[in-house]
Amino acid sequence: MKKILLSLTTVGVLFTLAACGGGNGTKDSASSTGESKKESGAKTEQVSITAVGSTAIQPLAEKVAEIYMTDNPNYSITVQGGGSGTGLTQVSTGAVDIGNSDVYAEEKDGIDSSKIDDHKIAVIGIAPVVNKEAGVKDITSQQLKDIFTGKVTNWKEVGGKDLEIQLINRAEGSGTRATFETWALDGEKAAKGQEQDSSGTVKKIVAETPGAISYLAFSYIDDSLTGLSIDGVEPKYENVVDNKWKIWAYEHMYTQKDAKKEVLDFVEYMKSKDVQENVIKELGYVAISDMKVERDMKGNIK
Repeated sequence: MKKILLSLTTVGVLFTLAACGGGNGTKDSASSTGESKKESGAKTEQVSITAVGSTAIQPLAEKVAEIYMTDNPNYSITVQGGGSGTGLTQVSTGAVDIGNSDVYAEEKDGIDSSKIDDHKIAVIGIAPVVNKEAGVKDITSQQLKDIFTGKVTNWKEVGGKDLEIQLINRAEGSGTRATFETWALDGEKAAKGQEQDSSGTVKKIVAETPGAISYLAFSYIDDSLTGLSIDGVEPKYENVVDNKWKIWAYEHMYTQKDAKKEVLDFVEYMKSKDVQENVIKELGYVAISDMKVERDMKGNIK
């Protein structure tokens, strides 16, 4: 009988200890789960960034955003075009996080540059492009000006086919247009012609319209059209870096003065060695570190 009572007592003690241990285990488990959820929440906090502006920068910004979002799944980065003027206007009013521009904010009327910060992320070469039916690959700088100011209206006048010249311009407010008029036309305004808001649309129209001419960033030029040489100088990367090819511009990402850290982190990534040495060159842009010259807003070369 004593043996039976002792056994029952032992079982009771073990049961009590197990219950106490189970209680402590449950508490620890719940605490651990709570901490895990808290840590997980910190890591997956969603970040939304919107960049608007230059369609010349757009392919680069989209590609880098894609890479950045793969490495940082909690980021949602939207890149839109609209032109440099639109980008500068929207970032200066706080409507977007980043304003992409081919020109300095100080060059645009109505933009308070004191409200935004400039981040140069690349250099872009811009070249006159023609439909392949034009029969021209190299013209002089004077011929180029005569074409865009309406003095020359047929390709046969500059050694091409007997074909009427069709001018395709970017819309007013485009940084690509401003750069082209400054450095290709010596500040003269292009003659009236068809106007388009998007570099992609310009490329399509020129490629499909016999006699068409316009201008595009190097990153848009491919075998569907002809990039014109000027005075024997080809529109190439190596000719931009030493200023032999003078139609180029800095690519700017403007942010607000009080920009979020997450926005600035993305912009800094655009300037990182990995992006500068790989993505930028792959897409036809020029790394700032490769430039052998510097050019200020007034065009002075250093």
